[in-house]
Amino acid sequence: MSARAISSGNISFGLVSIPVKLYSTTQPGSGISFNLLHRKCNSRLKQQYICPTDNEIVPREEMVKGYEFSKDQYVIFTDEELKAIEEQSTKAIEITEFVPAAKVDPIYFEGSYYLGPDKGGERAYRLLSEAMRQAGQVAVARYSARGRQSLVMVRPMGNGLVMEQLRYADELRPQSEVPIPEAEVKDAELKLAMQFVGQLATDEFHPENYQDEHRNRLQDIIRQKAEGQAVTVAAPEAPKAQIIDLMDALKASLAQSAKPAAKAESPGGEARKPPKRAPRAAAEAQKKAKTSKG
Repeated sequence: MSARAISSGNISFGLVSIPVKLYSTTQPGSGISFNLLHRKCNSRLKQQYICPTDNEIVPREEMVKGYEFSKDQYVIFTDEELKAIEEQSTKAIEITEFVPAAKVDPIYFEGSYYLGPDKGGERAYRLLSEAMRQAGQVAVARYSARGRQSLVMVRPMGNGLVMEQLRYADELRPQSEVPIPEAEVKDAELKLAMQFVGQLATDEFHPENYQDEHRNRLQDIIRQKAEGQAVTVAAPEAPKAQIIDLMDALKASLAQSAKPAAKAESPGGEARKPPKRAPRAAAEAQKKAKTSKG
């Protein structure tokens, strides 16, 4: 079934304008959430807003929006004022520059959307996608929608495009605020750590090999309870004793990661053949076989 577009817009760079449609990158209903119910009758509860000063429920028509500029001091805005100062939703994805893909740190990523060509934009869409792919570049752009201006990145993916919503620099906490004390890295420890990385290294990332095991277990428990079955949830395992010595921990990690490699298959995927007998052992076996036949 084809995906349904959630919005539309235009990618613009120079005098070129490409009509596109936006699609969600996530599957609906993939997460599991719980509702608050009344223990007495299992009815779903409704949320209400209560004024702590007047100790009364405030209906929506009596609510206003305000910005707290000082402790308990607010600047009040009317709906008309907020609407007037909103960013105009042009839905234009205005490319400002192209940069190497590796130069945009993933810490700036906030959300992703697939971009598909709208009517009349097929050729220009494929042209932009192919040009960025061959150049190894991504596009940084401004996107105005839903009353705000967002910083986004458009990148090629497969034979199409993906739009990554980016955080602004002032929205990120500087890493310098994270206390990271100095620590000595010994050559022997680094060598073992590099060996461990090499054992687990692969040339490609295959996300299909991973599943949310917690969600799967939770779905099984929900199904069992819905069917009226008794459910027993096992307590989590106690954490294993921590290995204090770093070298011992690295050696144990190397030994554990090497176990899957000792299977009956060779690296090429063919079953390993049994080891050949030594010439003397083979001759003795043939002699015994002839004697038993005689």
